Amino acid sequence: MNDDRRKDLQQQVDSILHLLGDVTVGKYHSLDTDLPDTHPMGALIRGVNEAIAALAMAQGRAREYMAELEEKLAVIERQRTAIRELSTPVIEVWDGVLCLPIVGILDTGRSLDLTQAVLHGVVEKRARCVIVDVTGIGVMDTRTVDQLIRMAKAVALLDARCYVTGISPLIAQTLDQMGVDLSTVATRRTLRDALQQYVLERQRRQEQPWSEPSQGPNGFVPDRD
Repeated sequence: MNDDRRKDLQQQVDSILHLLGDVTVGKYHSLDTDLPDTHPMGALIRGVNEAIAALAMAQGRAREYMAELEEKLAVIERQRTAIRELSTPVIEVWDGVLCLPIVGILDTGRSLDLTQAVLHGVVEKRARCVIVDVTGIGVMDTRTVDQLIRMAKAVALLDARCYVTGISPLIAQTLDQMGVDLSTVATRRTLRDALQQYVLERQRRQEQPWSEPSQGPNGFVPDRD
């Protein structure tokens, strides 16, 4: 092989290597050649061109698939957000009174969503009472009760009263047999009973004669309604 042919062959090999290098960075193009298919280098260049064309087509389909997948994921996320909002309905049943009806299973993830929704509602509506109605919960175990206790404590930190209503006789009996302690949570039979209790307590506070409130041990003066 003379020097000219060796030099020409080296240039063609360099062109192929450069072409393959472009492919690694996402640039797909072909290499022109006048060599016939019967020539080894011509057959190699055409084979490389066909492989790159197939790869470019596959990459195009992959981008279309990813775009479609991202669109579907966005739709799913919007639906999930809508479902989350529907599953955490905080209703203002009276001035300063919020009601949270819980239906279905109260797991850790949903409990966090419910607590966040309740606390946000207390702040936004300046609520002084939250009634959590569990009539729609068919089964209640120690974990569910723990979630309710945590929710009630979080509401109390915002200076609001929390009642749990709707505990069925069967659930009450089950909790009693399990030794679950609900003494730290104010419970009432129905939402109506809880609302009446809150109204009575509010009236009593309003009917009490005003006097200069005494300071606490740290000089704290409690608020009055």
